Amino acid sequence: MQDLWEIFKISTIAGLATTLGSLLVLLFGKPQERILASLLAGAGGVMLAVVSVDLLPNAWKIGPPLQVGLGFALGLFFMLIADRQLKTPGRDSSLPLTRRQRLKRTGLLVATGIALHDIPEGMAIAISQEAAPSLGLLIAIAITLHNLPEGMATTAPLTMAGIRWWKILALNIGIAVFTPLGALIGLLALEGVENSLAFFLAFAAGAMTFLVFAELIPLSRERHPHYALLGGTIGFLFFALISMLLPA
Repeated sequence: MQDLWEIFKISTIAGLATTLGSLLVLLFGKPQERILASLLAGAGGVMLAVVSVDLLPNAWKIGPPLQVGLGFALGLFFMLIADRQLKTPGRDSSLPLTRRQRLKRTGLLVATGIALHDIPEGMAIAISQEAAPSLGLLIAIAITLHNLPEGMATTAPLTMAGIRWWKILALNIGIAVFTPLGALIGLLALEGVENSLAFFLAFAAGAMTFLVFAELIPLSRERHPHYALLGGTIGFLFFALISMLLPA
């Protein structure tokens, strides 16, 4: 029971880092265009680092290539369907979305992608904690560092879209639940988790890759191309370095 409480505690703290990132943006206020460009692109860089340094390499180690490829493809497909479903109902699809609608849709898609990869991250915390308590804690710290800018990435476009602050905060609190939920799933399926964890990791990688190239990069470049490039580069390099320095 002590192990269960410890796993729940550290996974909840890691999940709430998303909410903290959201609070920072809400307290800071509506960002300038160049700040928004840097923030969106920086989050994109972080997501690419998570995908290329963390999710896909770990999936490749755990599962067969076919399972990893299938998970990645289904992650892309899932987010493509979600992207289409989040278009304004009753609107002529041949007409371009307004800036507010695109920002709102991007925020919701980022939230979906974060929730998706928070489940296997929670599973990783639980499994690592069962194997070695220090390893579970280190992974939780790494996930916390990843979740901070992801909460900011969710909040920035929704704030710019004029969504009420309490709705944005409630959304990020809801996202935070998925990390301890993943930890619970990991504990319940500990015996056979290796057969499915690779798929979930690759699935999350596919979903996040779609977000970066279909939403975050285009929107950030519209706001300010140079700051988008700077933010994306710094985000990728900084969090790729963190991922490589901390045990996986």
